[in-house]
Amino acid sequence: MTTLDTAAGILRCFNTTRIEITVTEAAALLSLPKSNTSRLLRAMRDAGFLETVGDSKRYRPGALVVGVGQLFRTSSSLIGRADAVVARIVAAVGHTGYVSIRDGGEVTGLTYHPGTNALRVATPVGRPLAAHSSATGRSLLARLPDETIRELFAGPWQPVSPTAPQSLAELFERLADVRRRGFAESHDEANRGVGALATAVGSPETGEAVSLCIAYPLSTVTAEEREDIIARLLAGAREVAALVGDPNWTGGEDASAA
Repeated sequence: MTTLDTAAGILRCFNTTRIEITVTEAAALLSLPKSNTSRLLRAMRDAGFLETVGDSKRYRPGALVVGVGQLFRTSSSLIGRADAVVARIVAAVGHTGYVSIRDGGEVTGLTYHPGTNALRVATPVGRPLAAHSSATGRSLLARLPDETIRELFAGPWQPVSPTAPQSLAELFERLADVRRRGFAESHDEANRGVGALATAVGSPETGEAVSLCIAYPLSTVTAEEREDIIARLLAGAREVAALVGDPNWTGGEDASAA
């Protein structure tokens, strides 16, 4: 592993539930010697990637990383267009919406629009989810060749819940369904009691792909509401795909299938 790879691993240690980190924690998470980890954290601090928290020995993302992250969100035409669609759907249906990206075998939310219904999903962005066990993840994985997916999940399979795919073979079955219908769906998987519908769009110019997702409490959504959300997601994704020239987005052969 190169120094750059390790530095990237340090940055991936941060999420919404771990906004600060010590040398000991980083070393344990990355399975690295504490001495090497300490030197790297100090070097990343000196370069502006990290900063120390007051007089403590804890580190958090520095101004350089925060600034680049904000620039990434605002400069990406694909993310901006997808986020506008999700915001519009959230306003119409009252449920929570996300735009997410995939990083290896995980997906992370980039933008978040809280729903307006009295009972709604409220998961902040930044918390990574297993791509194989979430609607956002499967919508993005469905765009990949099967061989690439095999490489991503070559290790021991770890289902996150009884309703999530229990094996790689079951994941491939669900991805075939996503490719056929044009959207992915989850029930009580990564987040208990939560359902989600998602579709993905990619930009051939930048090579990036994002997932447009609507999440809701399973107990509150009727079959008619579910169909309405699916129709809005697919229509919005179709608009974005046309604008960015996504050659791989078709909307599925059977978008109305349950």
